[in-house]
Amino acid sequence: MRRIAKATAGLAVVALAATACAGETKNAGGSDGDPIIFGAGGPVSSLDPIFASDGENLRMTRQVYDTLIEHDGMEMVPGVAESWDQSDDGLDWTFKLREGVKFSDGADLDGEAVCANYERWAAFTGVYPDMTYYWTNLWGAEEDTNFKGCEADGLDVTISIKKYSANYPGVFSLGAFALMSPKAIEQIDDTEATDASKLPAYTQEVGITAGSGAFTIDSWDHNAGEVTLKRNEDYWGEPAKAETIILKSIENEQTRRQALISGEIHGYDLVSPADAADLKEKGFNVPERDPFNILYLGMSQQANEDLQDVEVRKAFAQAIDRQAIVDTIMAPGATTTDQFMPEGVNGYNPDVPAIEHDVEAAKKAIEDAGVAGEEFEFCYPTQVVRPYMPNPEDIFERIKADLEEAGVTISPKPIVWDEFLKDYQQGKCQMYLVGWTGDFNEAYNFVGTWFASESDEWGFDNADIFDTVNAAGSEPDPEKRAELMKEANAEIMEFMPGVPISSSPPSLIFSEEIDPPTTSPLTQENFAEMGWK
Repeated sequence: MRRIAKATAGLAVVALAATACAGETKNAGGSDGDPIIFGAGGPVSSLDPIFASDGENLRMTRQVYDTLIEHDGMEMVPGVAESWDQSDDGLDWTFKLREGVKFSDGADLDGEAVCANYERWAAFTGVYPDMTYYWTNLWGAEEDTNFKGCEADGLDVTISIKKYSANYPGVFSLGAFALMSPKAIEQIDDTEATDASKLPAYTQEVGITAGSGAFTIDSWDHNAGEVTLKRNEDYWGEPAKAETIILKSIENEQTRRQALISGEIHGYDLVSPADAADLKEKGFNVPERDPFNILYLGMSQQANEDLQDVEVRKAFAQAIDRQAIVDTIMAPGATTTDQFMPEGVNGYNPDVPAIEHDVEAAKKAIEDAGVAGEEFEFCYPTQVVRPYMPNPEDIFERIKADLEEAGVTISPKPIVWDEFLKDYQQGKCQMYLVGWTGDFNEAYNFVGTWFASESDEWGFDNADIFDTVNAAGSEPDPEKRAELMKEANAEIMEFMPGVPISSSPPSLIFSEEIDPPTTSPLTQENFAEMGWK
């Protein structure tokens, strides 16, 4: 969910030229042997899933590799494990693997293969923990790892952890923890990387990595930003409808739009809400996902001491017209939210007071706090579209106008996405606009991500909140955990560390000639379902 890269200027010129010549025409039909080209919002960065941390890389990962558990909508369902069970204390997770599953290089996907993957990840040292975002954040690294061990007995495998967390069993469904062939693992030197900013060479070349998914990786043209996937004829499940799928990186949403209209591509993700209705009228298929994300205004109390005053933070929340953002910028179906998770997640607290938009009350609170006229730096990302944030600049401008109407001065700080992530996470932004799409249906995956411990991005130390969030995260009983999470949500919103803004349904778009995949609120679409009509 993180990185995005620059598309070539040539692509934009070609797409626009095609549009100028042909007018607004849709794709001609194709046949099974013709490639379906999907316009990705950014490039693939690694062929090894463990290094994936952004949505575009994980999109590719899910087509090529399998996880122990998958999702059907919001529900966890069998992946390559046909069933699973946990011990009473939640420390031992036993999986029964499907029979006859093989990796594309011929290796068996059995218990030993599963252990080879998990033991490899747990053994990472040096710069590797800094390069494996999901493993480090959800399992811990080196002496702080929560991984205890893995035991295999044929198709039965037990993964043991040191301490229970509400993140289990959801972590076993994450694309970053998709399984790679043990034959491939034997060829990998996990001491190769010495610079966290440079991935190992094998992750950039087709030939070593191998999964058990519906597709195999045929080629990767780095210059063109294209990864070509071929149907895995030996796949254990339903065979892919399309023989070939090309994931083509096109950064700019308007360039993707023109490429779709001209017939250069056959679909793309995160269509602009402003374009969706128009393209639908022209005959394009615009399936919407159910919303499972949060957009929020973050505040770092260590970056600006004025933000340490809860009355200032609450005044900012009152000043922002969140409903206007939803009505004018977000996709139809978007809603405001008053907590740091979407409504409907188990643990959402319906008794938390709504954030009321009240400019006059905000002005008075700002004056009483002595910050009227004070300058606040506001970071927002550029060259990016996210499922929860279709137009960062427009959202920023709306919030800026609201806050300045309430009596403060906003200093804009636009930052390219990759650098923006680093800056706000390191506490270099006083205020920042960002969000989160849930990895699985668990409240702790939202609240625990931000408020389980002190961090630079928020810059506060509140033991009461941390203790309540961690108590919820370590409670095995789902009903008790939900009640604790409701307490945590009440405490968090009374403290108001930032401002939750909205939850919105991101849309995909396809040519009318394409039979699209089933949409996923987790943005985990299975492209094996996609084919020509």
